[in-house]
Amino acid sequence: MMRIKRLKSLSLGLLATLFAAIPAAAERTDNPVAEFSGIDKITGRIITFDVYIDETVQFGALQVTPRVCYSRSENEAPGSNTFVEIDEITLDRKIRRIFTGWMFANSPGLNAVEHAVYDVWLKSCKPTSDVPPPDQS
Repeated sequence: MMRIKRLKSLSLGLLATLFAAIPAAAERTDNPVAEFSGIDKITGRIITFDVYIDETVQFGALQVTPRVCYSRSENEAPGSNTFVEIDEITLDRKIRRIFTGWMFANSPGLNAVEHAVYDVWLKSCKPTSDVPPPDQS
């Protein structure tokens, strides 16, 4: 009987140690603005631009529409990430989806859009922007 109690207390101690070693789930923050960087490979010009969630902004022949933009505190992985849709306006003026998925600010090369002329990647998620929000009409 004493041995069973000892095993139970040892098991409970081991479980408590394991749970203490597991970090608590980080709180994610929903942000209204996704900040992207893009390069025009023809001119070599790199620009940074803000896009509000569910707004579409044109960068060259690409249309960028973030659907969500999450961030965590700077000392927690994965940092900022966004779910984004990117369309290309073709030479015959048709719109063609070239990317739908997650982009990660901490790993810009992981899911950046690599187009023949333009590359686009997530820089950060932000609570505010100097750019006025789109009309809500």
